[in-house]
Amino acid sequence: MRHTILAAAVTLLAVPLTAQTAPQVTNDLTVTIAPQQYRICNDRPARPNWMDEIHPREAYKALTLMDLYELRAWEQIVDTGNCGCEVRFPEWEVAFAEYEERFATSTPAEHTQARLAIRNEQNQIARDVQDICEAQGNW
Repeated sequence: MRHTILAAAVTLLAVPLTAQTAPQVTNDLTVTIAPQQYRICNDRPARPNWMDEIHPREAYKALTLMDLYELRAWEQIVDTGNCGCEVRFPEWEVAFAEYEERFATSTPAEHTQARLAIRNEQNQIARDVQDICEAQGNW
C-alpha cells in the first residue's frame, strides 16, 4: 500500500513538469517553411531540380556536380580577384554542361575519383579564395 501511494504522489508531481516540456500540437496543417536564408548572397541561383529529386543511391551524381560547380566558381574568383555574389554563385548551366560532358555516364567509382581530384584542386586554391572573399566581406 505504501508503494502505491508513493507511486501516485510521484506521478502527480511529475504531471506539471511533463505538461511544460511537451511539444505544442495543433490541428493547423499550414506549411510555414520559410525560404532558406544564408549569411551571404541570399539571391543565389537555384540548383537543378533533379538534384533534389534524385534517388539516394544516385546521390553521388549530385555531389559531383556540386563539387564541380564550387570549383569553377572558386577558379573564377582567383582569376578575376572578385568575390561578388554573381561570381561566387554563378548560374548552374555551365557546370551542368561540363558535368554532362565529363561525368554523366561515369560509374560510382569514377565519380568518387573525380570528386577526389576536384577536392584536390580546390584545396590548392582555397587559401587564395578565402583571402579574396574575406577582404570583400563575402566569406
